[in-house]
Amino acid sequence: MLDLADQIASFLDELRRQNASAHTVRNYASDLEQFLGYFTVAGQPKPTVEQFDTLAIREWLGHLYQQQLTAVSMRRKLAAVRSFFKFLLREGLVEKNVARLVRTPKAPKTLPAVMTAEQTNALVDGILPAADTLERPHPARDLAIFELLYGCGLRISELVSLSLDDFDFNERWIRVRGKGKKERQVPYTGKASSALDRYLVQRHPARGSEQALFLNHRGARLTDRGARGIVKFYARMITGDSSLHPHSLRHAYATHLLSDGADLRAIQELLGHARLSTTQKYTQVSLSDLLAVYDKAHPKA
Repeated sequence: MLDLADQIASFLDELRRQNASAHTVRNYASDLEQFLGYFTVAGQPKPTVEQFDTLAIREWLGHLYQQQLTAVSMRRKLAAVRSFFKFLLREGLVEKNVARLVRTPKAPKTLPAVMTAEQTNALVDGILPAADTLERPHPARDLAIFELLYGCGLRISELVSLSLDDFDFNERWIRVRGKGKKERQVPYTGKASSALDRYLVQRHPARGSEQALFLNHRGARLTDRGARGIVKFYARMITGDSSLHPHSLRHAYATHLLSDGADLRAIQELLGHARLSTTQKYTQVSLSDLLAVYDKAHPKA
C-alpha cells in the first residue's frame, strides 16, 4: 500500500528537482494538502494511492463546490491533483490517471481588466516621488522593477530570476527564463535602461558572489513574494487600487502593444506564450476598447 502523504511529498520533491518556481511548488503543496485532508479521517487508516478512482475525485470536487469555491479555484486544484496522478503513472505506481477523466469545471469567460497607457505611465512615473515622500529605502531598485515589468511584459518569477549576466546593456536585450525553462530574448526600453543605470550605481552590496539583478536588504536575491509586495505597495499608495498586481503590468504591456499595431505572433514571442490562443485574449480586450470608442463616437451607435 502506497501512503498518499508520502507520495505527495515525493511529487513535490520532484517538482523542486525540475526547478519549478517556488510559487508553483507552494500552490501545489497547498492544494494537495487540502486534497489529502479531505480523505483523512480521524481513527481510520491513512489514505493510500490505491483507494482512488474517478468517483472519489468527483466526490472531492463536489465537496469543493459545496464550499462555494469559484470555478477558477476548483480548476486549479483539479490541475494539481491531475499532475500528481500523472507523476504516479509515470513512476509506474498506478495503472491510469484517475483524475484525467474528471470533467473540468467551466470558468466564466471574463476579460482581464487592463490599465490604460495613461494610467500605467502615471503609476510608473509616480514611483520615485512616492518613494521620496514615504522614505523608501531602495527607490531606484523599485523603479527598475516597474520599468522592466511594464517595459518587457515579464512574469514576476521571470523578473526575480534575472541575473546581471542576462543583460546585453549595449544592445538593450535581456535573456529571460520562462515557464518550462524556455529561454527567450526580450528588448527593453530606453526608460528601463535609464532606470537600470540609476539602480546599478546604487545597487545594495551583494552577499558573497550573488549575481541576482534585484537584491533584498540582506544582499540576497529578491524573492517572488518580496517583489509582489513592492508592486502591491506602490500600486495601492499611488492609485489607491489594491487589486493591481504584477500581472496587471504584463496585461498592460501586451494590450498596449496590440493597440499600437504590433503583430500578435510577435507579442506571443515577447510574452513567451507556448500557444497563440493564450495571447489572443488581448485581442478581445482591444476589441472591447474599440467597441467603447464606437459607442461613444459613432452617430448611429
